[in-house]
Amino acid sequence: MVIIGMLHHRLDPKTVIKSFAYAAVASAEGAQFFYFSPKNVNFADRTIKGQVYEAGQWKEKVMPFPDVIYNAGSPEKLAVSKEIIEKLKMEIPFTTHSIGNKWNVSERLKEAKEFANYLIPSEIMNNVEAFHKYIATHNKVVFKPIDGRKGQEIYFVSKIGNTYEVRKDTEISRNSKPQLDKLLNEQLSTGTLIMQPYIQSKMKTGQVYDFRLHVQKNGEGKWIVTTIYPRIAPDRSIIPNINNGGFTQYLDPFLELEFKEEAYNIRRMLEHFSLSVAHHLDELQMVQFGEVIDEIGIDVGLDEHQKIWMYEVNWRPGCPPAFYLELDVVVHAIRYAIYLAENQELIKNEILERKNKYLSARPIIAITGSAGKTTTKAFLGSILSEKWNVFESKDYWNTTEHTKLHAEEINASHEAVVLEYGMAYPGVITNHCSIIQPNISIVTNIGLAHVGNFDGDIQKVALAKSELIHGMDQKGVLVINKDDENSKFLSMKQFNGELLTVGIHSAANYRAYNIRYKDDGMSFKMKLQGKEIELFIPILGEHHVYNALNAIAVADHLGFTPIEIKAGLNFKKPPRRLTLYHCRDQITVIDDTVHSHPQGVRAAIDVLSNIGKKRKIAIIGQMRELGDLREEEYRKVGEYVYEQNIHILITYGFRTEEIGAAARARGMNGSNIYHFTDKEELDALLEKIVRRNDTILVKGASKTNMFDIVQFLDETFRA
Repeated sequence: MVIIGMLHHRLDPKTVIKSFAYAAVASAEGAQFFYFSPKNVNFADRTIKGQVYEAGQWKEKVMPFPDVIYNAGSPEKLAVSKEIIEKLKMEIPFTTHSIGNKWNVSERLKEAKEFANYLIPSEIMNNVEAFHKYIATHNKVVFKPIDGRKGQEIYFVSKIGNTYEVRKDTEISRNSKPQLDKLLNEQLSTGTLIMQPYIQSKMKTGQVYDFRLHVQKNGEGKWIVTTIYPRIAPDRSIIPNINNGGFTQYLDPFLELEFKEEAYNIRRMLEHFSLSVAHHLDELQMVQFGEVIDEIGIDVGLDEHQKIWMYEVNWRPGCPPAFYLELDVVVHAIRYAIYLAENQELIKNEILERKNKYLSARPIIAITGSAGKTTTKAFLGSILSEKWNVFESKDYWNTTEHTKLHAEEINASHEAVVLEYGMAYPGVITNHCSIIQPNISIVTNIGLAHVGNFDGDIQKVALAKSELIHGMDQKGVLVINKDDENSKFLSMKQFNGELLTVGIHSAANYRAYNIRYKDDGMSFKMKLQGKEIELFIPILGEHHVYNALNAIAVADHLGFTPIEIKAGLNFKKPPRRLTLYHCRDQITVIDDTVHSHPQGVRAAIDVLSNIGKKRKIAIIGQMRELGDLREEEYRKVGEYVYEQNIHILITYGFRTEEIGAAARARGMNGSNIYHFTDKEELDALLEKIVRRNDTILVKGASKTNMFDIVQFLDETFRA
């Protein structure tokens, strides 16, 4: 038996009239029902002290946690128990969730172009001056609280010459500008106000009316129209809300009287419109918050051309003012609560499906590769942010667990998504793509990072990186590095989309040339949109030009202008990526202490070689996960140190003395080669040998804590 808990801010169910109807219908539907308020929840033993309706009266009873919660309380009153309610939501499905205030709902509906034409233009009233500018344009204006309910505190203002007619409920007054300003300031002091042009529907008698469209989900989880009914304002009033004296009629007689032969078509139009709005808002709730909604009330009017205008949408509309309709509402609510309790996995899968479908309609960009992922992501996020709201994964958040978190955080406000997909083993990138499938992918390069996990076989690394190509939209866009020799091992047989290439030394769709080292960055030229353009990136190293080219290729494909691309390349550099510390006595420290693999070490040595003006000191840490290739790759790095004329080589960590041995064997002076496994001893040497005009590279992975050496140098030789 499904247990339904009705959550309300009031302690006594007898003060909540509808609680009896819900208890009675739940019993008839074979569910157990109880009423409770937040203060009676006990998380320690997962019980709630609630009220059960038995033998014609409410009785206090300790109940287990329910299978589903019908959320019936006032959001303002429940706010004091927010922590309890949020905790309950983590464990128990809620039938209904807030879709926001009038302004939020209006903004959401604007996102779907099919509904934008039905919305009355709205603006937030920030001050009195804003109101006067608005009424000068529209002449007749409505203003009301952003969180208003039941038609309360709605003012209608008409400009008549130098005076203003103000209507509230049935009261009409003529105001001078100072009198109106006083009223506006009084209302502004009570909270946020919105203002709209005054659009009204009138009957043949001249009375103002609107329609309430009440839609719910039924016992199969499907949206249905519970009722549509006209609400008619009393004489002299222009507010048809029932709480302000308005009254209702049955829909069909009303339509036949007012619209004659068009009555049937108008009814069908209202029914279709109400279901379309419900489906749209439900989908947005799933995409943005991972929640579902079950009931909304939509207030609309028809102008003289029978065009629908949407006044507002309420997420807890209350029961229609007739007993049999109230019972219909309760029956649907209880049946849906039972459906929700019994179909949680189905609903969770639907939410994930909707999210993926919604995301696929915008650029979802995933970046993988042995090096350059984070910097490429930072470049691209910066460029796209020139004109879009971009979701960009945090600094080095690139595991599948991070991707799951990102899937929850991405919402409808994000116009593009830029993610980094890391991997150390086969199958990991496939998992990334199953969580969020990209439609644009970048493979920066294929190198030796994690090669030890692939039997030392670079082709197996390439195959694992190819999982991004296999897992993305097969008609999307793929960017690869034409200069990277190992990228030829990528598997692209099934890919039917657009391939874009980047390069420096090879012909490519996006090729950089005239590359120059500048102070704190690199300049280069390229052809972009048919014209030669010179660009600058505020990060050192030719390898980062490739990262910039990856971002440029995607941004150009998405229609960004050269000016926007140029501005976006002036990005916020990821921390500890060839960051320069300018110390006293013209000593420069290069911090590159996030990742370390042979390709990245050689790139960092290139930077040291190019910017070092006098002595060049390289401090190189351990490179992990090279497996059987460690000895060979350490030898190559040692030889490269010698070839680039590095003056002093210091190695740190397990087996890194092999790098120094290779440099010595190649011809480097042994007295300039040092090896340490103790950081304090290394620091003592640096304090002794570093002198004026030295340039010092510290290169190592985060796991080896090489940043400690950077901090020591900065503190010791701080200007």
